[in-house]
Amino acid sequence: MEILSVIAAAAASYVFGAIWYMSLAKPWMTASGVKLGEDGQPENRSNPVPYIVSFVCAIIVAGMMRHIFTLSGIDMLGEGLVAGLGIGLFLATPWIATNYTFAGRPKALIVIDGGYATIGCAVMGAVLTLL
Repeated sequence: MEILSVIAAAAASYVFGAIWYMSLAKPWMTASGVKLGEDGQPENRSNPVPYIVSFVCAIIVAGMMRHIFTLSGIDMLGEGLVAGLGIGLFLATPWIATNYTFAGRPKALIVIDGGYATIGCAVMGAVLTLL
């Protein structure tokens, strides 16, 4: 059952990410400097590798969160949501901010990608405690 909850949490976060980035596509493309094709879409849009890597990484994160939750006795929805939010806001987002600041990336990119990391981890935490 644990592997199913990890996969479900990863999938939920992945779906949230699709919604997040579709709704913030234009500001994200501008802030990230991704190369666009003539159609105004990212040139690598049809390349499956980023999508596969993203999902594999979501499984890794969800698996580690599951491990942390088990060790910490986190098994209630509210606890999972808050713990996931904390992991995203206080671990993942500062790491993103550090990397992007040294790389000279725009603040908007930190907000967009950090927002996904924060809310995505909260979604994972909620799903992990529901299953």
